[in-house]
Amino acid sequence: MSSPKASRVTMAEVARRCGVSPMTVSYCYNQPERVAADTLRRVRETAAELGYRGPDPTARSLRRRRTGAIGVVLGEHLAYAFEDPQARGFLTGVAQVCRERGIGLNLIPTTGADTDVDRVKSASVDGYIVWPTFESDPVLAALSGIGKPVAIQGGPAVEGASVVTIDNRASARELAVHTFAGARRPAVLSFPFDPGRRSRLETGPDPATVEFTVTRERLLGIYDHRGGLPVAVVSRNDRAEAAAMAETLFDTCEPDAVIAMSDQLAFGVLDAARRRGLRVPGDVAVAGWDDDPDAGREGLTTVVQSLQDQGRDCALIALGEAAPDAGAAWSVTVRSSTGLIPGSARNPSQ
Repeated sequence: MSSPKASRVTMAEVARRCGVSPMTVSYCYNQPERVAADTLRRVRETAAELGYRGPDPTARSLRRRRTGAIGVVLGEHLAYAFEDPQARGFLTGVAQVCRERGIGLNLIPTTGADTDVDRVKSASVDGYIVWPTFESDPVLAALSGIGKPVAIQGGPAVEGASVVTIDNRASARELAVHTFAGARRPAVLSFPFDPGRRSRLETGPDPATVEFTVTRERLLGIYDHRGGLPVAVVSRNDRAEAAAMAETLFDTCEPDAVIAMSDQLAFGVLDAARRRGLRVPGDVAVAGWDDDPDAGREGLTTVVQSLQDQGRDCALIALGEAAPDAGAAWSVTVRSSTGLIPGSARNPSQ
């Protein structure tokens, strides 16, 4: 007698052939430790004979109202997730939790198109991580009422979502104390201000016009120490673009101290300074954020934060587990790229 086609074989047919209940067959696939060894072997052999491959994972997830995956809504082109050191560190933390919990990870890049909201909402995930994003991002409004846990790295704060970030304003203020000490012509090399990502050079731009939360908070912190500064804006966290924009800064403003909003951008400033034969920190002091693995070798003063830990926290929130009790940890490590004695200034909340 020929076996039924695999696509038509049901759990009930396997159960009838073995003389057991459909629940026992289900246990053989989902909780085999609950089934006697002989029964387990008989059910598996019969299933193989009939061409039955096990319960439909889609139907199972619908019954459980779980998909076994979390989604990272990536407000960058997909290659950014693999090329950028910040992104790699953050996603490593997310992936660690996924591995520990035995769940999947769905990367959902957004482009600003009208289809973004529908594509994000229709993703088969149990919770969302959004990074990076901005105040008026329509995806945020759509996710705030979707009934699934949402974690936002860096902000902004949205009703029903949890934000995971350091105190960017306080860390920027502390960094400015170390970097701008004695400086007569300080300047800033900034992340993009808004989704348009237009590169430009401005003097004393209004932080209220900045849509990206992290950029705005860091600019506010620097202004807390000294305002009205030249601010060069790059379109992406890219070392080569940062070096080109630093050349513009040196040509236009001749800064003697530059705070860059990431180590990658700071490395670009160091590249431009070396090409001009400028001494660091004698002619120009330089500082950044993140404590990149190369920061120590470069002698770079930087804000130390663990994007990997923040990725873990975001993943746990997206799974519906407890949110962190306080903001992410940070400190300022002072090295030779600024003119002060190397050391470490700790976050007072630690």
